Amino acid sequence: MASPSDRVYSESHEWHLVSGDVLTLGLTRYAVDTLTDITYVQMKPAGFKFSAGQAIGEVESVKTTSDIYCACAGEVVEVNAALASDPGLLNSDPFGKGWLCKIKVSDTSGLKSCKPAAEYDKAHPAG
Repeated sequence: MASPSDRVYSESHEWHLVSGDVLTLGLTRYAVDTLTDITYVQMKPAGFKFSAGQAIGEVESVKTTSDIYCACAGEVVEVNAALASDPGLLNSDPFGKGWLCKIKVSDTSGLKSCKPAAEYDKAHPAG
């Protein structure tokens, strides 16, 4: 399954979809396939301000716990509340209903280190 081409991808396997000054953040198919069954998602709450590359949440699976990072600096403005009761949305729909949070971006320069979909998929093929 090819990653959507309307967003960019970090080496830590998050996708970043920018619309104006709001960024939607999620995990890639490669990440969720590697983690397998996701059992818990904990994101920083709305109002949390952070620097690029700072952990802003974590995902637990039957295998491990992984931190979530954003390539940009900003402030969390919304967390996907549906993940609290159904963390499996990350496994079933990582590019849609399984988004993690929305961020009001204050510095987008970190996106320069992210890859377009074709380049990310070449390095990290999803099953």
